[in-house]
Amino acid sequence: MTPVSPSIDPRVLTLAPGFRAISIRVEAAELRHPEVASQALQQACQKVCAGGAPWGEAHLAAWAEAFRAFGAKPQRTPCSAEALRKRVLRDGTLPSIDPVVDLYNAISLEYAIPVGGENLAAYVGSPRLVVADGSELFDTIKEGAPAHESPEVGEVVWRDELGVTCRRWNWRQGVRTRLGADAQQMWFILESLPAMPLEALQEAAERLMAGLQHMMPGARCIQTLIEPDQFA
Repeated sequence: MTPVSPSIDPRVLTLAPGFRAISIRVEAAELRHPEVASQALQQACQKVCAGGAPWGEAHLAAWAEAFRAFGAKPQRTPCSAEALRKRVLRDGTLPSIDPVVDLYNAISLEYAIPVGGENLAAYVGSPRLVVADGSELFDTIKEGAPAHESPEVGEVVWRDELGVTCRRWNWRQGVRTRLGADAQQMWFILESLPAMPLEALQEAAERLMAGLQHMMPGARCIQTLIEPDQFA
């Protein structure tokens, strides 16, 4: 199994200096213990309501600044970790979606970090984090029907050879590469800024892999640390 090493547009670093991430590729196995995810999500919600990670507020504030840097309005379209946190602080919990999604949402909440999960088999080519020119296509659902839209010029997006897979960096995932527990090839990206300690980023990745392997005994995981000096 080879790791997934996404390419990062160097212009991204001018918007978010010090950006780093951990990429995790997973070969899935039979889902035997879905309760692992529900327990993790419940515990993460409790930790958020109790105050959350000590670096959490600063890290989410840094993400808001990164979003403003490329023209997004984080109060209306916040990073994925902030959106989850707001729902938990409002409702006290988060509804279950899918065991794999619940698990990576739990990690996102507990560590105040955007975590993306994708069906790698649906990718065409390798993932790329780029500054959009506005011509790219993003598949979504509007009024209950499949639809396409394009990102704004200058927007940071994840994409592959076919189109955008996640808009506004980590705000909204597309339909085509959406992940579920039935996927056999999974890819996760944990994205951090300097306000989050590197040790915490690494711990979050280890927790995610351990949870996946507990839910799916026999699952294989491989991780890659992506640091700023690799983008120069």
